[in-house]
Amino acid sequence: MARVDDFAKIWNPQPKSPGVIEKIRNTINPPPPLRHKLALALYKLRVQNNKLEYIIAKMRERDQALFEKVVQAQMEKDKTRALMYAGEVAELRKMVKSLMMAKYALEKVALRLETVMTMGDVLVGLQPVVAVIRDLRQHLVGLIPEIGLEMAEIGDLLESVVTEAGEFTGAFSTMPMIASEEARKILEEAAAIAEQRMKTEFPELPSAFPAPGNSQQNK
Repeated sequence: MARVDDFAKIWNPQPKSPGVIEKIRNTINPPPPLRHKLALALYKLRVQNNKLEYIIAKMRERDQALFEKVVQAQMEKDKTRALMYAGEVAELRKMVKSLMMAKYALEKVALRLETVMTMGDVLVGLQPVVAVIRDLRQHLVGLIPEIGLEMAEIGDLLESVVTEAGEFTGAFSTMPMIASEEARKILEEAAAIAEQRMKTEFPELPSAFPAPGNSQQNK
């Protein structure tokens, strides 16, 4: 009977647990289940980025219409009406700036995901991404709740990838501070780009009217 059992083991060997080299390979080149999740997260990020781009474009149209009303009211010497429209412009631009920052941050996150899928270490590469998604979720949920909820789902998906990658390798990242610093840099760079785009794409309000970010101080 023992010989029959031995033959069965040779014919249909039990899968071996991954060795150290295989664990490292799984981290650098994620196995199919993780690659599928990364691809799904990347797709979802691009969908949300397209939504932000559409919303920003509609807000830009609204801004142009309001700005023209400011100019028209000034030409008619109607200071009260001009101030009212200028206040609406300032509030609208504050929101546009916030959404632009989120959009550019998402673009950077998408690039990071592409790099992780083709080249990089899942644990090290994804931790800053997860941190950025977490911050953007909190940032967007009060502005565009639908996108904020989608960001929460994407964050959960990526966190599960990090967890599974840790299980594949038998180790978890020990660099949360470095990841947080990278996430902060990504958000700061996105905010700087948004600031510059606001200056180049939106005409300045006359100095007598509130600028984006200062409308509460001028009231």
